[in-house]
Amino acid sequence: MTFPFQNIRLFLSLAFLLPLFVFTSCDRDEEDEEENLLTAWEERAAFPGAARSSAVVFTINGDAYVGTGHTGTTRLNDFWRYDAENNTWTRLEDFPGTARSGAIGFAANGKGYIGTGYDGTGNLKDFWEYDPATNSWKQLADFPGSARYGAVAMSINNVGYVGGGYEGSYLKDFWQFDPATDTWVEKASFSGARRVNGFSFVANGKGYVGGGRNNGIYEADLLEYNPATNQWRTLKNLDNIAREGETYPSPRAYATAFVLNDKAYLVGGNTGTGSPLQDMWEYTPATDSFRKLGNFKGGARESAVGFSLGDFGYIGLGNIGNYRLGDLWRFNPALATAD
Repeated sequence: MTFPFQNIRLFLSLAFLLPLFVFTSCDRDEEDEEENLLTAWEERAAFPGAARSSAVVFTINGDAYVGTGHTGTTRLNDFWRYDAENNTWTRLEDFPGTARSGAIGFAANGKGYIGTGYDGTGNLKDFWEYDPATNSWKQLADFPGSARYGAVAMSINNVGYVGGGYEGSYLKDFWQFDPATDTWVEKASFSGARRVNGFSFVANGKGYVGGGRNNGIYEADLLEYNPATNQWRTLKNLDNIAREGETYPSPRAYATAFVLNDKAYLVGGNTGTGSPLQDMWEYTPATDSFRKLGNFKGGARESAVGFSLGDFGYIGLGNIGNYRLGDLWRFNPALATAD
C-alpha cells in the first residue's frame, strides 16, 4: 500500500534537487565562457616606454600609434608605433606639444591627430597633425571649443569628432573636424548628460558615447550619433528599468572600447568604488544588447588604450590605483564564444 505522505516526500526531494541541477548547469556555462575568454586573450610585446595611463591611441594602415599619458608623477610626450604583424614597437618623433594626459586622439584621411588634455597645471586646446609617411608633426589651429581634458574622440568616414570632457565644469558639446579643409564645425550636443572620461566607439557608420562621470554621478546613458542627420538617439540606459531581464555593464568611467565585426567590446573602468573593474562585455548595436564575456585576462584596470587591427582587438596600459601598467593583450573574438 502507498501512503500519501511518501509521495509528498518524493515530490519535495525532487523539488529541492532540481534547483541544484539548474544552478550547476548555469555555473558550468559561466565557467565555459570564462575559460574561452581566457583562451581568447594572448599577451603581446610589452610597451617599451614608461608604464602609463590616460594615453592616446589611433590606428593608420594596419599599425597602432600610442603616446602621451601619465606615469603617476610625470606627464609624457613620447610617441610609439606598434606593428601588429611583427609584434614590435618603434619609437617615433616625440609629440612636440606640451607633455600631457587625458588628451584626445583619432586618425582621419591617413593622418593622426592629438589635442586638448591636461599638463599638470592647466587644460589645453592645442591641436596637432601627425604624418606617418614622414614621421613628422604639424601644429594646426587650436581646437575651437574650450580647453579641456577627458573628452571622447572618434573618426567616421575620414572625419574626426570630439566632444564632452571637463573644463572646470562638465561638457556635452560636440565638434567635427574635416582634415580635407582643416576646419572645425560645432555639431549637435550630446542628447544625454555632460561627462568626462566616457567611452566612445564607431560601428556601422555611427558613433556611440556612454559612461563617464558628471558631478560625482557615473552616467548610465548610451547615445548613438548619426553623422548623416547630425542627430543623437538615446538608447536604453544601463539600468534595471530600461534593461529589465537583460545583462548589461554597470555605469562606469575610464573604460576602454574597441570594435570588431560590427560588435563593440567594453573592458574595465571604474564605478567610483575605488577599485577598477576587470569585466568584459560584447555589445551588438543592431539590437542594442550586451553579453558578458567574463573577465579580461590582463586584469582589472582603468584609463587603458584600446584599438583593433585586422581580426583582433587590443587592450594595454592603464592603471590600478597608483600602479601604472605597460602590458599589451590581443583578443581573438572567434575564441570567445562558449560551446
